[in-house]
Parts: sequence; C-alpha cells; structure tokens
Amino acid sequence: MQQKKIPMRQCVGCREMKPKKELLRVVRSPEGEVSLDATGKKAGRGAYCCYQAECLARALKQGQLSRQRGVQLTSEVEQGLRDTMQQLLSQEKSL
Repeated sequence: MQQKKIPMRQCVGCREMKPKKELLRVVRSPEGEVSLDATGKKAGRGAYCCYQAECLARALKQGQLSRQRGVQLTSEVEQGLRDTMQQLLSQEKSL
C-alpha cells in the first residue's frame, strides 16, 4: 500500500521546509486584508510561518510577507499579526 504524500511548505521566517499542518498560514484576502489563518481554509493567497513568534518577527523584519503577498503591510497590520500570534501561542500552551 502506498503512503499518502504529505504536503510540505516553506516557512517565510526560518526558510525551513515543514509539513503543511505544522505551519500557520498568513493569508491576503481578495479585498487585500492580511491576517493569520489557523485553520488554513480562508480564501486568498497564503504564505506559511512556523508557530514561533521569532519566525513571524523575522519575516516581518525582512519584508518577506509584504513581498510574497504583494501588499505593503502597515505598522497596525504588523502589530495585529504579532498580537494574534501571541494569542495562538498562549492557547497552545494552555491545551
């Protein structure tokens, strides 16, 4: 019996290839809004980031998310992404 192929994606922060389920999706909606998508099912273009605040911070500092999503991120959007990441990490620790 053949094993199922596991989809791999590259983290925009650390540039490591990891299974898609282990990464958090950063999505740009058709309206141009950028947000974190923990479910991986929101409509729009996505980039992937590890569940680590350092990877998200590195991706924002290097401009990877702006470049890959084709949208200039404002400081408010960047802070919103950081806050959402912190909330997700605190939820993971409490489980």
